[in-house]
Amino acid sequence: MALGATNGAGQAERGIAMQLLRYTVGGWRRWATVTAAVLGVGLGYHVVFGQNGLTAYEHKNRDAHRLEEQLRSLQQENERLKGHVDRLQNDPSAIEHQAREELHYTRPGEVIYTLPATSGTPSKTIDGK
Repeated sequence: MALGATNGAGQAERGIAMQLLRYTVGGWRRWATVTAAVLGVGLGYHVVFGQNGLTAYEHKNRDAHRLEEQLRSLQQENERLKGHVDRLQNDPSAIEHQAREELHYTRPGEVIYTLPATSGTPSKTIDGK
């Protein structure tokens, strides 16, 4: 009988050890699942809102389009101004027109009437030019 009692105690210890092992393995799995979920959420947050995430990409993309449009506008203005400079360097009538417009120069016998400037528009002369 002493053997049977020892054998029963061994069975109980083995049963407790198995339960403890199941609890430990089950706890480890739960812990690993929670950890993986937290890491997944953190990674997703970083992909969307991180330094080089989707929102930063969208902002940079919008800025690039805005800068390209500004560049096109400045290039057009630059071409217009180059044409104006070329006319002023090579065309005496363009020089005369510029001087008459800005400095209110007149030819002998000419009278210029200058209208008061309205908000946002430059003053105009009434001499046909």
